[in-house]
Amino acid sequence: MEDTNLFFRYGIALLMGILAGLQREFAFSAENDGELAVGVRTFALLALTGCTGALLSDKLDSPWPLAAVIATVGALLTVSHFAEARKRSSGLTTEVSAILTMLVGALAYWNFLQLAVALGVSMTVLLSVKIELHRFARKITLEDVYATLKLSVISAIVLPVLPDKAYGPPPFDVLNPFQIWLLVVFISGMNFVGYVLIKTAGTRRGIELTGLFGGMASSTAATLSLTHRSRKDCLAKSFALAILLAWIVMYIRALIQTAVVNMDLFKEIWLPTLAPMAAGLVYCAWLYKKEKKKEEEDDHLAFSNPFELGPAIKFGMIFTLVLLISKAAQVYLGDAGIYISSFVTGLADVDAIVLSMAQLSSKPEGIDISTAARAVILAAVANTVTKGGIALFIGSSGLRWSILPGFALMVISGVAVVFFI
Repeated sequence: MEDTNLFFRYGIALLMGILAGLQREFAFSAENDGELAVGVRTFALLALTGCTGALLSDKLDSPWPLAAVIATVGALLTVSHFAEARKRSSGLTTEVSAILTMLVGALAYWNFLQLAVALGVSMTVLLSVKIELHRFARKITLEDVYATLKLSVISAIVLPVLPDKAYGPPPFDVLNPFQIWLLVVFISGMNFVGYVLIKTAGTRRGIELTGLFGGMASSTAATLSLTHRSRKDCLAKSFALAILLAWIVMYIRALIQTAVVNMDLFKEIWLPTLAPMAAGLVYCAWLYKKEKKKEEEDDHLAFSNPFELGPAIKFGMIFTLVLLISKAAQVYLGDAGIYISSFVTGLADVDAIVLSMAQLSSKPEGIDISTAARAVILAAVANTVTKGGIALFIGSSGLRWSILPGFALMVISGVAVVFFI
């Protein structure tokens, strides 16, 4: 091994040790007087010790040098812990972090540099958010624990065993059990993540974050999740704001996908796409202004854990049916029905039509850029119609009246720009 490479590995180990040590020093000085037994210098030395122990084990072709180093340091930390515990109440966080710092040093020597840095940074982050984690843990109920276990079962046990393949020729090739159940998991997870955001960020802020982040992955699933919640809670304007944010993010996501695949198509659609986005943003700003006046009044409202598998499965079945109809339209109508198939496909999914139009219009023998642009906008409008229908027919009465103006503005502006492409 070259000296430069070896010194670089030691440097990574030293940096991770200093990072963790600085956090421990800062946390200790903020809560106690005196000097921390295992501070920044000790953490740095422990990282170097772990790196050196791994070096000796490598050179001697034996695991015992590293094991002996860890055992010795572990014994010293045990003595230090009991000495500290006699003076005041003391946990094991610092001691466990010290052992992990040694292992990070060993990983750095073994050239697992990315893993060593990831572990070092993750450890420092976990140490830094102690207050927030303890506050969140105190808010968790038994119902939350059961909901987490249920979500884990359907995502970590059921999902992996389902076959990830299609059954039958087109248009039946969309019937993929893994993909369908993945949607069910996603909708359930969306509900759960939104609930966590609400508990950590506050009622209104958590709802808005759910819409924002949900739109990055699936604005339709985010709409369903938030609409379903609106039937049980009274924050209609907050739910409407979150849903509209998810719709706006969907347009942004479509632009990014188009730019990656076909920059010429992106140049054609970016300006028309701004119309529905701007309409939605203007109405969102009005809703936000209205909600700020009531924020202090309603932020104390309690939410129950939203994990309900039934609505997610029903939506998965409906989504699959619409996707099957959309695929059939594409297969049997061909190029002549590109606008119809784009609109029908957009009712269920925007990503598929955006990517397919971007690819087809990128080839010399492919479809015209203007045709592809209209198809993408039509698909986005159709998807907005679908999500608007979900909100209007499934949501609470308050949600319907809150979201209707924004929905109408986005659809009308989206349809209008199609004629100017």
